[in-house]
Amino acid sequence: MKIEDLIPILEAATVPEKVPDMEAYMKGHFKFLGIQKPTLHRIEKEFFKGHIGKTVDWDFVEACWTQPYREFQYVAMDYLDQVKKNLKPEDFPKLKQLAQTKSWWDSIDQLDLIIGEITFTYPETKQVMLDWSKDQDFWLRRIAIDHQLMRKEKTDTDLLEKVILNNLGQNEFFINKAIGWSLRNYSKVNPDWVGAFIDRYRDQLSPLSIREGSKYLPS
Repeated sequence: MKIEDLIPILEAATVPEKVPDMEAYMKGHFKFLGIQKPTLHRIEKEFFKGHIGKTVDWDFVEACWTQPYREFQYVAMDYLDQVKKNLKPEDFPKLKQLAQTKSWWDSIDQLDLIIGEITFTYPETKQVMLDWSKDQDFWLRRIAIDHQLMRKEKTDTDLLEKVILNNLGQNEFFINKAIGWSLRNYSKVNPDWVGAFIDRYRDQLSPLSIREGSKYLPS
């Protein structure tokens, strides 16, 4: 795939009246073309046709990441999501670079599940998530905390506990929210484990993490 082919397609789909709201929603961190997700997904379906194979087109992904409009990063992540089963441990440096460039919750919360596919497929890479859970970059820590979302009963609770414990006592909203989300999500399949975890570390968990993590627990 060539970024030169994608640029005119997205530019033609620009919706100027949507731009102010989309940019405001992202706190002014990024410029937008005003293309909403349903339209973007229709464009992607046609554009990706014939290009979803057993290899990952990193040149295309990285080219999307250099573009000034946020929709290009969404296209890159949607592409990675479609080929995530082809990702390998050696792709971690590239994914880390994406996570640390133009970082905000919208990219991190899609990259975490893409990255999680590697640790699920290659359990020996769990150490990478443990290392990220202690990184100075809180976005990497957020990925480490939430990369097992949606794994349900396949969640590695030992790993989940360790990455959360590495992030207790934080004042960072995005970290405390991530802890709450990871606990809340897992509570849908194992409320006993989550309830016991919250009770055990209640004094160290933030009120936000407890509130989010307890949402589906029996009262």
